[in-house]
Amino acid sequence: MAALAQQFRELPRGARVSVVEVGGGEEDADSHGVTVRGKNQGAASALSGMADGHTITIEQDTRHVRAVHGEQVLAETDRALVLRETGCPPRYYIPAEDVRLDLLKPSDTHTYCPFKGTASYWSLPDAADLVWAYPDPKPDVAGIKDHLCFYEVEVV
Repeated sequence: MAALAQQFRELPRGARVSVVEVGGGEEDADSHGVTVRGKNQGAASALSGMADGHTITIEQDTRHVRAVHGEQVLAETDRALVLRETGCPPRYYIPAEDVRLDLLKPSDTHTYCPFKGTASYWSLPDAADLVWAYPDPKPDVAGIKDHLCFYEVEVV
């Protein structure tokens, strides 16, 4: 786990870093927004310091979540966090221990969200930037640390 956290923290030289503006910004960064209720909280938590009308919540989800690409299962868990963010679809953050990191290759892509922090990405040979994580998330979303998020998951 320490190696994974270190990998998240180091931005390679020449890495692409995108800045997401509140109320606009890059399309793919907006799609990353997910409300998640805190791992150790019984109820949803709303983040402080958000722009007017902008909220993020984090919850522990009790359903089974799988990330599949082609025929390959990349992640599977009963411990996902669901993150809901104003204007964005719900996103499921999966604990790193439940992700097949051996199949994923770190990408040079990094994006910045003013509410969550800097995201790092991983790819498959035929799918660039398929998964992302916030290795050093902002304090209000600290619950997503050591969790990875896929663009598409199956929720059962």
